[in-house]
Formats: sequence, structure tokens, C-alpha cells
Amino acid sequence: MADFGIRFFLCNIFICIIIGFLVMAKRALKNYLTSRMQFHLWFPLLWILAVPFLPFRPASFAQILPLLGPWKTRVSSSRGTITEVFLNPNTSGTANPINDFALSVSRETPSILGLIFCGIWLVGILAMVLLEITSVSRLKAMEKSALPLQNKAVRILYHNCLRELNITRTIPVYSTAFLKSPIMVGVFNPRIYLPIHLISDFHAYAKGYKGRPGECFNAADMRYMLLHELQHYRHKDTLAGFFMNLFGVLYWCNPCVWYALKEMRDDREVACDTSVLNLLDECDYEDYGNTLINFAEKVSLAPFPFAAGISGGMKQLQRRIANISTYKKPSAFRQVKGFTAFVTISVILLGLAPVLSTYGDDQSRYPWNMPSDKFSTLDLSAWFRGYEGSFVLYDLNGDTWKIYDLEQATLRTAPNSTYKIYDALFGLEEGVIAPDDSFMAWDGTLHPFEPWNRNQDLLSAMQSSVNWYFEEIDNQIGESAVQGYLQTMGYGNEIVNTAFSPYWMQGALKISPVEQVELLTALHGNRFNFAPENIDAVKNSICLFSSEGKSLYGKTGTGRVDGQDVNGWFVGYMETADNTYFFAANIQASENATGSKASEISLSILSHMGIWKP
Repeated sequence: MADFGIRFFLCNIFICIIIGFLVMAKRALKNYLTSRMQFHLWFPLLWILAVPFLPFRPASFAQILPLLGPWKTRVSSSRGTITEVFLNPNTSGTANPINDFALSVSRETPSILGLIFCGIWLVGILAMVLLEITSVSRLKAMEKSALPLQNKAVRILYHNCLRELNITRTIPVYSTAFLKSPIMVGVFNPRIYLPIHLISDFHAYAKGYKGRPGECFNAADMRYMLLHELQHYRHKDTLAGFFMNLFGVLYWCNPCVWYALKEMRDDREVACDTSVLNLLDECDYEDYGNTLINFAEKVSLAPFPFAAGISGGMKQLQRRIANISTYKKPSAFRQVKGFTAFVTISVILLGLAPVLSTYGDDQSRYPWNMPSDKFSTLDLSAWFRGYEGSFVLYDLNGDTWKIYDLEQATLRTAPNSTYKIYDALFGLEEGVIAPDDSFMAWDGTLHPFEPWNRNQDLLSAMQSSVNWYFEEIDNQIGESAVQGYLQTMGYGNEIVNTAFSPYWMQGALKISPVEQVELLTALHGNRFNFAPENIDAVKNSICLFSSEGKSLYGKTGTGRVDGQDVNGWFVGYMETADNTYFFAANIQASENATGSKASEISLSILSHMGIWKP
């Protein structure tokens, strides 16, 4: 919750920048964009406002357009330490585990600032919800007192308006004494409410009473107002109003969002006015404007924020009158230019959406959707005594899965050193290292494990899980490039947390055993179109055994927290003469959950299944 608070606070800052860009773009292009386009330009913003609360990260351009390749930008990234187990490659027919190199980390404590921000935000949400409940109660009270429209002349006029707009649905119309201006409410069951005083004025005019200018409605005035409300129905403005109101509650503390929502409401009314004008002859534009002017005092603000109506504040009415007085139906050329500008701005805004993902859901579970005929469950509890864990096996030729404990198999946890398979690949793709030249010189800094205190290449660094080697790769390629690769590949929850070093340790980056197997399968088949020589270099670095037509590839990882080994991994694949099997094992416990133990369990299971013969 504390992490969400901090990320949501940062999202609000970025949202303010996006709103500033959108407002400037709308003003710069106002002569090209139609009124309806200007209103619709706020819809991408509504999507952006929803992103921080989504339980998934929206797709980035790199994922939507894979032909363009991964985005590769460079900035600095964090450094740190890691835990590791590996098996020694040999050709003797056996694969022998060697020592773990596990460095302990401390559990992160919740951010006090994040907790404070979340607390204030939730209190504000509660206050806003109470206000909404009050508003809904007032609406319900008004609905109870409202009566179906009785005035025959207004009913005839209303049905004529329905025919004029080709609306086949009969929308109920009610009269009420609790409104000063017409409104439409209801997303699924729309209803129109007309103030009694306007109906009375219309009735008086029909009886021959003229009164002072603007004192009573004539048939044209009533028609304009009915057309305006029905345009709200045609364009589903009550649905847009619902989301505007929702985000007004969620972003109660962001003045920029409130300003944007106010502008959106104003643009909605201008767009609705324009839709009415498109039905009228040019000679009627002035009359429509006069309807707003003459009854400005009577058509005051609606008391319900989620209602759509002809009402508005004086500044809004002034803007609408100015739009009406200068309105001309757009030419085809202007519509094309406006549409081009609209699409361009919308694409830019939607492209920024993934940046705002706070992972409102902590992404703790992988939503795996596999047909039941493609996988079967195994009872391997005898191998996992004393551990929470899972084992996943994928048969490439049979295209089938075997899984022990599906719940644990889709549960995400820190990848630890298993991530180095892909970190090495990123370094190769970026040219930090090369298949034939992966040398890095040791800088003389003493580390707690002797194999780390020497010069390294990819093979030795992978075998000894040398932290500084892979940290240097990250430092050179940059956080943004790493983030781009993670999103392109869909690596777990794709979160790079620079506040915790390294990010693949017991930090924010998490992945499930099922995803580990899916990624290994994709790596083996090079589905992400990496350079083939780079794929081969990574495969060679994790080769643990090769003899007589069989090869075993794998990587282990251990997560040590506060001096205790709590998370053990072993992932890899077995190639035989006629098939390939991909696997991932994860074990968790309060202690002694190491990569060595995970590899021991995995090889024992593979041997039991007849896949691995030590």
C-alpha cells in the first residue's frame, strides 16, 4: 500500500504534465478540430486516469508493434548483490551442484511517506463518496416527486424531436418542481426531467400570453432544449459523465484533473450545441443562441454532477454563445485535417499510458489461461516436504504441460539469479559484451566469494554468479533499455525498482514458474528475434551437461533475506535426440530454501519421470 501511495503520487505529477500538453494541443489546433473532436480528445485522458488503478500494465508501442523492435534508450541503473547456485557443466554423464553464493539482504520497510499519502487520499475518497451519496439521495427524492409529462403539446413536440433524430427508443420524460433547467440522467435507463416552470411558461405562451421578452417559452425554445437533451442521449454523454464523476472522486486531490474535467464538461455542452446546430438552418442559429441568452437565469447549474443538461455557468454560456455566433458547418477538408490532428494527439496520449501504471494490484499472480486438455497436474508432494513450492514441465513435441501445485506455479516471486540468463542476453544485444569477447576486468574490489575476485567472461560469470559482472551490464545499457526489454518479452510483472539493488533480487521484479517456462521456450525458439549468435552464447553459458545426444541447460537462484534462504529456483531445459523438455522449480520456506535444493528436487523428479538419467 505504501509503494502504491508513492507511485500514485508520482503518477499525479506526470498526469498534470499530460493535461498541460493536451490543453496546449487543443488550443493550438482549435481551428482544425470540430467541437465534437475537441470533446472526444478528453477520452484518452480518461483512459490515462484509469491506468494507475488497473491490475495490469497496458501494452506499450514496443509490444503492439513488435516489427519496430524494442525501444532502446540509455540511462543509468542501480547496482547491488545477488544470490546464486549453479551446476558445473561436464561431459561425464552427471551434473554436479557446487556451492551457493548467497548474500543476505534486509526486508524493505514500508515508506512512511507513502503510508501518509495513502491515508490522506483514502480519507478524501471517503469524504467525496459521502458527497456523492448525498447527491444520489437528492436525485432519488426528486425522482419520487416527479410526474410523467402531462402537457400534450410538449409531448407532441418531444415525439417530433425523436423522429427528427431517428431515435426509436422512447425515453421517459418527467416534470419536476425541483429543477431550474432540463437534465438527462441514467446510463442504462435514461430519463429526461423538465422543470415545471418551463412547462408552465410554454403553456402560458400557447394560451396567448406573450409577456416580456424571455419570460416564457415558445415552441422553438422548447424544441431546442429537447433536441439538446436528446443529443446527450445519442452521444452517450451520461456514460461519459459517470466516468468524469468517478475520476473526480479518485483524483480529488489533483487540481489539474479537476480543471481538465471541468473543461471536458464545457466541451461536452459545446459539442452538444454543435450537434443541434447541424440539424438547424443557418437562420435558426441566432434563435438557438437567444434561447440560451434569454433563459440564462433559469437554466442554472444542475444540482447533480452526473447529469447531462443544457445548463452551465455564465462563463460556459458565454463560450457557447460565442461558438454559436461564429459556427459554420466544417468543410470536408477541415474534417480531414481535424481527424488527422485528433488521431495524432490520441496516439501520443495513449502511448504514454504504460508509464503511469502503478500496478494497483501487486501483480502477485500470473493470469495463466491454458485449456484444460493442454495440462495435467502431478502429485509431487513427496519431493516438496518442508517447502511451499511448485514444479512445471513443458513437453515441446507433445505441446503439453505437467504441473505440481498450480496455485504456486502461477504465483510470482523474485527471480533471483535465474534472471541473469536474460540480463546476459540484453548485454549481448546492446553490444556491452560479445559472444567472442565477453571479458570484463575485475576492479580490485574485494567480494565475499573468491571466484568473484578475478577477471570474468560470460561463462565464468554465469557459473560463479558474479554480481558485479551483471551489474556492470545493467549500468552500461541503462534502466530504460532494461525496462523496454522486460516489456517486450513480458518478463513477469516487468517492474524495475531502482530503489532496490539489484532489481532481480528480493525486490519488485517478480515472475512465476509458469512464466519462467514460457520464456525459456521463447528463448529456445528465439521468438523475440534476438541475434542467433547471442542466443547461442547464452545457451552455452548455462549448459550444465552434454553427452550422448542429451544436453541439460539450467540456472539456479537463491533469495536470502535477513540471513535466511527463503526462495530457491532451478529453471532450464533438457534436449534429447527427439524432444525438448522445459522445466522450472521454485521452493519457499523460512529457511534452507536454496537453489541447490531446488536443483536437487528438479533432477530427482526428472529422473523419476524418465527424462533425466544421471
